[in-house]
Amino acid sequence: MSIDTLIAEINAEIARLEQARALLAGSQDGTATAPAKKPSKRKLSTAARERIAAAQRKRWAAAKQTVKPTPIKAAKTAAPPAKKRRMSAAARKRIAAAQKKRWAAIKAAKETAKVPAKKVAKKVQAKRAAAHHP
Repeated sequence: MSIDTLIAEINAEIARLEQARALLAGSQDGTATAPAKKPSKRKLSTAARERIAAAQRKRWAAAKQTVKPTPIKAAKTAAPPAKKRRMSAAARKRIAAAQKKRWAAIKAAKETAKVPAKKVAKKVQAKRAAAHHP
């Protein structure tokens, strides 16, 4: 089958489906473009709301009983926070030197990787120049 016949068959199928849709939409009470109605909110009775509120109050009461506030005196006798640990200058220098060494190795690896790429690029440019000038 050629592409033109496929497109013609698809267009015919689309037209047939649109007709079927129009028939189905016309058989309903409303029009096809009428907005859909929102489902109505469920309303709770007063008694149901009271039962829910009472259950929630019961849960809060249970939660408040399990959590006991600490006395103020106990908070004052707690140990002071530990001092921050500081790094010595020598340790900082060792870490900085190791990091510089790592970055130098990465940079050297990148430089060696770039060299073959440049040679390939020059060959491609030479081929292009030869192709343009017969």
